[in-house]
Amino acid sequence: MKPRTIIGIIFIVASLLKLATIWGFIHWSWFTQVTEQPWATYFCIFVVLYMGVSIIIDSYRRDPDQWLQRPLPIGEDGKRICCSVHYGGDEYVYHGEIFHGARLDAFCGGIRMDLREAVITEDEEIDIHTFCGGIELIVPSTVNVDVKSQSFIGGVGNHTARTTDPKAPTIHIVASNFIGGVDIKN
Repeated sequence: MKPRTIIGIIFIVASLLKLATIWGFIHWSWFTQVTEQPWATYFCIFVVLYMGVSIIIDSYRRDPDQWLQRPLPIGEDGKRICCSVHYGGDEYVYHGEIFHGARLDAFCGGIRMDLREAVITEDEEIDIHTFCGGIELIVPSTVNVDVKSQSFIGGVGNHTARTTDPKAPTIHIVASNFIGGVDIKN
């Protein structure tokens, strides 16, 4: 684990401990000092939390050696892939295989999936769940992307170009992010 990742985790843990102290889940007298304006305390906590998550995600995005290239994990149905990452980074690259959808779970880590060379002939779905992590999808320019997301302190960035072909397949992305995010690009 890189020092930047450890610093990010420290920021996240400190902000969550402060929230737990304010809400009365834990009682530490040296950690309970509250200002006269509670909104300022909550704002500072969420700024530190955001900084911690940003540091972790940025450390994985900038270091290509962090990504472990893995074979495609085919799910129980024999078609859809299921990827789960905890405290690390995995990269999955399609080299002419047929894409039948995916489920991607990132817990304090990241997944990079390159679908540029995947064979996509019909509409497919990618189900994404992140917690303090991030997912980067690289899709071919011959498909459309439709995003539906529910996010808490996170989000989905769709930076893809929409194709003009009316028969082009669509990748439907259903994302649920908690202090995490998804970046989609061509």
